Amino acid sequence: MRLIFLIILIIFHNTYTQTKENVLPTKSHIEWADCEIGVIIHLDINIFEPETFDFNNKETLPRLSKFTPSKLNTDQWVKAAKDAGAKYAILTAKHLTGFTLWPSKVHDYHIGSTNWKNGDGDLVKDFIESCKKYDIKPGLYYNTNINTYLGAGFNPNLSKEQQNNFNNVVLKQLEELWTNYGEVFEIWFDGGVKSNVSGGIANEVITLIKEYQPNAILFQGPMECSNLIRWIGNEDGRAPYPHWSRADAVTSSLGLVNIPNLHGDPNGNIWCPAEADFPNIKQNGWNGGWLWKANQDSLLFSVDELLDRYYTSVGMNSNMLIGMAIDTSGQFPEVAANIFLEFGKELNTRFGNPVASTKFIGNSVELKISENPVIINNIIIQEDISKGERVRKYYIEALVNGSWKIITDGISIGHKRIHKIDNVKTTKIKLNITEYSDEPVIKNFSVY
Repeated sequence: MRLIFLIILIIFHNTYTQTKENVLPTKSHIEWADCEIGVIIHLDINIFEPETFDFNNKETLPRLSKFTPSKLNTDQWVKAAKDAGAKYAILTAKHLTGFTLWPSKVHDYHIGSTNWKNGDGDLVKDFIESCKKYDIKPGLYYNTNINTYLGAGFNPNLSKEQQNNFNNVVLKQLEELWTNYGEVFEIWFDGGVKSNVSGGIANEVITLIKEYQPNAILFQGPMECSNLIRWIGNEDGRAPYPHWSRADAVTSSLGLVNIPNLHGDPNGNIWCPAEADFPNIKQNGWNGGWLWKANQDSLLFSVDELLDRYYTSVGMNSNMLIGMAIDTSGQFPEVAANIFLEFGKELNTRFGNPVASTKFIGNSVELKISENPVIINNIIIQEDISKGERVRKYYIEALVNGSWKIITDGISIGHKRIHKIDNVKTTKIKLNITEYSDEPVIKNFSVY
């Protein structure tokens, strides 16, 4: 899924007027960070013929008559996402086959050419309406590089004329998506957008974004745009640590490939936080676990495995983006939906009510928990990122049997750092920030 292309070096564009000492997030960045959990919903026509389809061979594309999701209900998808604690959802409006989930006017390989809803279906529209119903922010995925229907595969060999035709289709379809369905919270460019020098359409995409979706968060968007976010570098929901929202590069490569600078850069010249995506089916599943195939229930991530990835994504200053593989009936399978529900319940049980909490400005704070010792095992620290990422090093102490004892330490904090610790029985804890670029502003210091 995480396709092609190099590390795109970010040139300090004139959009950014901040100094290296004062690089701050945009309003969209802050809203995105506050969401913490999102889902990316995968549905493509090839799930109806998984045994014969080949991304590099147009002749293997499923016929439109094969698209027969008899129980499709976008409300069911979005409710499952909300149950898991997600605040935003992204739909694969056009995945890799080239089949579009809206009735595109550019070519006929789309949902409106199928028998679903007698040819009147528009899944993007339904999805957006479901997001509004459940108060979920909508996002749209569109792969600008791979399109089996148009012959742009993993190893494309297009003539200049074919490439120009492909580019025109992409631009027209992006314009359809970005003008017909209202404001989009996040736009997901799988594999990025090729530069014009490389035969791509980055310059034209930039123009469309600025005109139609200027506030959208852009996953692997063109480097001259604002509101950029980067890939974490794997499809396992695991951010490296320390992990910074500032960066010097947007990363893009095949999944599970090590990329330099995955940690970000505390002195980076742009604000470009990372999103930690992973499928809800383990990666030895079909299509890396991103798309549904029968008899894969044993490969679903369990509640405990989702919790582990919550700690390694949200707990390490990254957003958590969970895949949702829709089945051939058009449903998010019940067994998977139940796991999402239990995961959301466990998050609320574990983090819904802190034992004690405070906020402060400065380099140290002592937090009284109770008169009598209580057991704690989770600690959350959050910087006010509207002021930037200022903390560079810290440690936490607990008062145990009358003496202060160091129980954990760290380097980066950013939007959120969660420390899962062994049980400690204490009445007070203390946060000591020993290195920082400017006066720390901690908006949340809580124990659980």
